[in-house]
Amino acid sequence: MVAFIVRRIAQAILVMLVVSLISFTMFRFVGDPVNQMVGIETTPAERAELRERLGLNEPVPVQFVAFIKKAAEGDFGVSYQFKQPVAELLAARLPATLELSLVSALFALLIGIPMGVYTGLRRDHWLSKLFLTVSLVGISLPPFLIGILLIFVFAVNLQWLPSFGRGQVVDLGFWTTGFLTVSGLKALILPAITLGLFQMTLIMRLVRAEMLEVLRADYIRFARARGLTARAINFGHALKNTLVPVITITGLQLGSVIAFAIVTETVFQWPGMGLLFLQAVQNVDIPIMAAYLLMIAALFVIINLIVDLLYVAVDPRIRLSGRPA
Repeated sequence: MVAFIVRRIAQAILVMLVVSLISFTMFRFVGDPVNQMVGIETTPAERAELRERLGLNEPVPVQFVAFIKKAAEGDFGVSYQFKQPVAELLAARLPATLELSLVSALFALLIGIPMGVYTGLRRDHWLSKLFLTVSLVGISLPPFLIGILLIFVFAVNLQWLPSFGRGQVVDLGFWTTGFLTVSGLKALILPAITLGLFQMTLIMRLVRAEMLEVLRADYIRFARARGLTARAINFGHALKNTLVPVITITGLQLGSVIAFAIVTETVFQWPGMGLLFLQAVQNVDIPIMAAYLLMIAALFVIINLIVDLLYVAVDPRIRLSGRPA
C-alpha cells in the first residue's frame, strides 16, 4: 500500500510540474504583466521599478522556480482586473462551485445508477425505453441549451425557481453555504440538474452496459444454479462487479464537473470559480487564469488518487502494484 501511494504521489508531482510550466508560460509570455498592472501615465522609471520588484528581470528558470514556490504557498499574485490577491478571490468563489458540483454529482449518482440497474434488468419494459430516451436527450443537448430551457419552463413560465444567482447564503466564517436557507436550496436545483444531467445519462448507460455484460457471466449462471435469490444475484454479485468502471467514470466526471462548470455558472450567473475564470479570460487576467488551471489540475490529481485507492476496496483482484491478478 505504501509503495502504491508513493508511486501515485510521484506521478502526481510530475503532472503538477508540467501544469505549472504551462501556467508559468501563460503568466510570463501571454502579454506583459507590467502593462496590465499600470496605466498609460506610468513613467518608464516606475515601470522598470515594478518589473524589478516582480522579478521579471531574472532569468526564466529562476522565475519558474519562484513561481512554483509561491504557488505552493498559495500565492498566485494580484488580479489585474480586481486588484486583489488571486488566492482570496478563488477562496471566496470556491464554496459556490464545490456545492454546485457536489449536488450535481449526487444527482447523477443517485439517479443514474438506479436507472442503469433497472434498464439492465428489465430491458424490454416501457419504463426502460423511457429512461433510454431521456438519456439520449441528456447526451445530445448541450448544457447551455438545457439550462436555458429549464429557466424558460421553471423560472419564467411556472415561476417556481429562481433563474440566476445563489440565493441567500449563510456565512460560517470559513465557508459560505446555501444549504441552510430555502432560497439557497431553490437556487441550486436548476443549475445542479443542468450540470449533472450529462453525467447522469453517462453513468446510467455505463451501468446498464456493465450489468448486461456481467449477467451473462458464468459465475452468475452458477449463482442461479445454486438457488440464490434474484436480489442476491443482481445486487450482491452483478452490481458490485460493475462498480469499478463506474468509480473510474464518476471520479473523472467529478473533476470535469468542477472544471467545466463555466457554462452552467455563466447561464445561471452562479458566483463560482467558473464565472470568475470566464471574466478573467474576457479581461486577459492572467494570474486568475493560471491559478485556476493549477487548482483544477490539483483537483484532478487528488480525485484520480482517491479513485485508484477505491479500486482495491471494490475489487480485491486488482493488485496494489497496478497489475491485474
